Amino acid sequence: MASAGTLKFKVTRRRPELIAPAKPTPHEFKPLSDIDDQEGLRFQIPVIQFYRRSPAMAGKDPAGVIREALAKALVFYYPFAGRLREVDGRKLVVECTGEGVMFIEADADVELRDFGDALQPPFPCLEELLYDVPGSGEVLNCPLMLIQVTRLKCGGFILALRLNHTMADAAGLVQFMAAVGELAGGADAPSVPPAWERGLLNARDPPRVTCTHREYDVVPDTKGTLIPLDDMVHRSFFFGAAEISALRRRLPPRLRTCSTFEVLTACLWRCRTIAISPESDEEVRILCIVNARRRFNPPLPAGYYGNAFAFPVAVSAAGELIDRPLHYAVDLVRKAKADVTEEYMKSAADLMATAGRPHFTVVRTYLVSDVTHAGFGDVDFGWGKAAYGGPAKGGVGAIPGVASFYIPFRNSKGEDGIVVPVCLAATAMEVFEKELEALLKMEGDDVAEQGEKAVFITSAL
Repeated sequence: MASAGTLKFKVTRRRPELIAPAKPTPHEFKPLSDIDDQEGLRFQIPVIQFYRRSPAMAGKDPAGVIREALAKALVFYYPFAGRLREVDGRKLVVECTGEGVMFIEADADVELRDFGDALQPPFPCLEELLYDVPGSGEVLNCPLMLIQVTRLKCGGFILALRLNHTMADAAGLVQFMAAVGELAGGADAPSVPPAWERGLLNARDPPRVTCTHREYDVVPDTKGTLIPLDDMVHRSFFFGAAEISALRRRLPPRLRTCSTFEVLTACLWRCRTIAISPESDEEVRILCIVNARRRFNPPLPAGYYGNAFAFPVAVSAAGELIDRPLHYAVDLVRKAKADVTEEYMKSAADLMATAGRPHFTVVRTYLVSDVTHAGFGDVDFGWGKAAYGGPAKGGVGAIPGVASFYIPFRNSKGEDGIVVPVCLAATAMEVFEKELEALLKMEGDDVAEQGEKAVFITSAL
């Protein structure tokens, strides 16, 4: 059996088709929110779900089941069947045309087990499992979703999906996919009715930017430290209880109860900063995706499926981040997360409307998105929960290499944890791996401070 990294297989695809809503839907124009249509979300995001064979579904064709359920779900989520248009002020509006989402039925001459025990990004032959139909991938005037269902020789299948990110975030996409699953199982309607209500995240009248949004700072790349786009390497790193515990032991007692997200983000930010080797006086940034649904009073409607997150940022001089103990970075990450309030979201929407919908800063920036609780793996089309469900790769976005996801994962030893896909230039990846290994090796209170210094001496060699 080939390892997943070297696995090669052939995919036979049928001609792409458009799946329209199963019943007539309104033809109308629905503006996106001022959080949805910012420049940093104007890209296609890939997701992939692997499903095992199910004896209970013997004789059922997954492509047929999903195609039919998709048409039914689009009756409720009919904006997904439309097309984006851009109007004055770069405002994005969905024209609900009912044209449908793009769907591809395919077969692969491979079994699920051939992908290996550890189903995690990067996946071999991803471009075969999620075919980029020519002319389909633009933000405007194109299908808002592309879905490919690939049957496997073993009776399992792979569902790969590409979403125009301006339409939904992870929570919104999972809500839609769960609805497809419920309708595939015979439900008459989704258990969570979709709520459009994008006006809740629109700019105020008049707009007033009341918070500091350094995530949108204009930073010139004077020293050429933007990620190079050639020679990029994709690798994934597993963090189980032992790895997180080793990181926590580096922290002072007051921070030992910090969240896994906080300590993991601090660790990766430091390792990555060393790997890209900025000058010590240059600013580096970590952007944390924070779901703001419950930060509103009252919370956003349960069925809200638009983008409802902020990009709060922590900023540090590279030299300080590298030389100071890990708790310095943890404190910065914690503060950034705490910045996100209802007022912060309204202020961000006001900034978008008044500043031309800018892209978040990408120069010397790392972005992390925690999808461990998004529920991708729970989506069930009748074949049970996914063997793997979540982002198809790291480094996605308008600027490749900037983003990583935290994905729930059970490794081949049966340990539950988080897998993090990272995308870096090959030479930087080598340094990143060494730094991470060193951080995870040093343990104990008595060596924490000393260990911090020892770790980073290695990076200068």
